[in-house]
Amino acid sequence: MVLMVIVFLLLLFWENEVTEDIMLTSIEHLHVDYPQNAVSQRYCNYMILQRVIRESDHTCKKLHVFIHERPQKINSVCTSSKKMTCPNYSDISCFQSETKFKMTVCQLVEGTRYPACRYQISPIEGFILVTCDDLGPVHFQGYVE
Repeated sequence: MVLMVIVFLLLLFWENEVTEDIMLTSIEHLHVDYPQNAVSQRYCNYMILQRVIRESDHTCKKLHVFIHERPQKINSVCTSSKKMTCPNYSDISCFQSETKFKMTVCQLVEGTRYPACRYQISPIEGFILVTCDDLGPVHFQGYVE
């Protein structure tokens, strides 16, 4: 009986760990903040800490973008007629939104190792570029003002 409880708990924790890894890499978790969080001047610092956004080697990301639009509207970008080659890749297709989205650009101004990162906030409006699969947007590739 005790062995069954231990196995159950191990499976439960393992399942949550796998789900968390998938969630942490989704475009919605990394880039979507809708409705926009009310934290003002420290928005970037707060959001990057809250969502644990960093490089794989635990250094600070130099640039990160949050999109302030409904996930459904972001998903519709994958049906956009504005399909093109992604700017940094020669063999990957990007889709550009047909309308401008409100975004916040977070530019690193201080720090090198996460979590000691400090960012400058820049609100902008622009067209987003995403890569897609059959389920919708997979990666945010950038924006065009």
